[in-house]
Amino acid sequence: MFSGIVEAAAKVVALRAEKENLHITLECPFADELHIDQSIAHNGVCLTVVELLEGNRYVVTAIRETLDRSNLGLLKEGDLVNVERSMKIDGRLDGHIVQGHVDCTAECVGTEDADGSTYFKFKYRFDTELAKKGYVTVEKGSVTVNGVSLTVCDSEADSFRVAIIPYTMEHTNFCRIRTGTIVNLEFDIVGKYIARITHLSQD
Repeated sequence: MFSGIVEAAAKVVALRAEKENLHITLECPFADELHIDQSIAHNGVCLTVVELLEGNRYVVTAIRETLDRSNLGLLKEGDLVNVERSMKIDGRLDGHIVQGHVDCTAECVGTEDADGSTYFKFKYRFDTELAKKGYVTVEKGSVTVNGVSLTVCDSEADSFRVAIIPYTMEHTNFCRIRTGTIVNLEFDIVGKYIARITHLSQD
C-alpha cells in the first residue's frame, strides 16, 4: 500500500527484455536501503525488487500485463521514474490510499501556466462499464498520476486537470511531461468500492 507521496525520481539506466518480461535497472538515492522482495511503486506500479547492484542501483521486473496496462513498456534509458516505498503502518497518510495497481494510461493533452504552478490536462479512454465500477474522477477527489497523489479539478467524463506546484515539478518526472506524454492512472479505491456497493444494491 502506498500514499502517492513520491520519494524520488529514479533514473532508468538499463532495460533488458527476457521473453515477455522487461527487467528494469534504476539508479535511486535510497537504493542502499532496499532489500530483495521489497515492494516499490514505479510511476504508480507496484513492482518487486529482484536484484541489488552497486552504485545505488536495483532491478525490478515487469510482466507483459503490466507493460500493456501502464507506460513502463515505453521507458527508455535516461527516463525518470517516480518511486515510492510502501507506507509504514504507523506513519501519516499524507496523500491518499494508493494500491500500486494502475487502471489505465492517459495522454497529456495540454499544459497551462498558473502563475507559479502548472496545470496539466490528461485525457483517457472513457468506458461506460468501467465508469460504473468507479473508473472515473470527481471534482476535488483524488487521483494518482505516475504514482503522484493529486487533487482533481475540471473533471469531465474522459479528462481532468491537476495543478502541479514547483516542488512536485522539481522532485518528480512531471518535469518531463509534455503534450503527448503517456502517464499511468490509478483511480481512487474508495470510489471504486462505493460504485461496486451501489451497483450490487441495485441488482
